Amino acid sequence: MSNSIIGKKKDGSSYKVLIIDDSLFFIKHLSNILEPQGFEITATAEDGEKGLEQYKTFYPNVDLVMLDITMPNVGGMETLKSILEFDKKAKVLMVSALGKDELIKEAILIGAKNFVIKPVEEEKIMPKIQQMLNEK
Repeated sequence: MSNSIIGKKKDGSSYKVLIIDDSLFFIKHLSNILEPQGFEITATAEDGEKGLEQYKTFYPNVDLVMLDITMPNVGGMETLKSILEFDKKAKVLMVSALGKDELIKEAILIGAKNFVIKPVEEEKIMPKIQQMLNEK
């Protein structure tokens, strides 16, 4: 079972992911980790405002949101609140270079399902994603 592809649902379709991050390099890096695992990158956005628009555009076909905390215009915490106001069942994984405990606690209190510190490596992020997708 451990060899199964994490990014595929039981029906064989792919989990759909929205990546919101101001770094195009990081979006590409995440895509390179997720796509070989069977995930489909449904959309990307470089700030929270565009990220929320993308979430609403593709809703309810977004299974997972990868959300950076520090971005121009609208930051990750505000975006997290907005996404959860729109869809309280949204599965959001916060990603940040800032490993500040207060930010991690705040994100979890707001409703983020988990948190990963950059640089993101496959072995660090996949167990967290798998756990989130298995939650009802």
